[in-house]
Amino acid sequence: MADRKPTPPRLPDAVREAVERTLEATRESAQTTRSRAQEAVDELVRSAEAGAGAVRERVKEAFDERRPVTTDDLRELRAELRSIDRRLKAIEERLPASRSGRTGTSARGGRKPRAKK
Repeated sequence: MADRKPTPPRLPDAVREAVERTLEATRESAQTTRSRAQEAVDELVRSAEAGAGAVRERVKEAFDERRPVTTDDLRELRAELRSIDRRLKAIEERLPASRSGRTGTSARGGRKPRAKK
């Protein structure tokens, strides 16, 4: 084997400082890269969650539109129709007689038939 010089027990200070500066610069760069990567992953997760929420809502709406009508649904519709009917009657009562359609017009919207002489 070739004769090798033994490694000195202590490196010169200049070499040690250069190595430390290199390691420090590498560590800062790695932290910056890690931070940027974490931000990118967080943004990706936020986007995926928002997309999943939108898909969930669309699926729910699709099921709601296609489900059969229940008794409760019919009961709600009837109550709503009764409410609309009451409001319409109140509006019609406030209209002047000539506009309400209660004067001399027939159900077909024409004039009142004349009596024969």
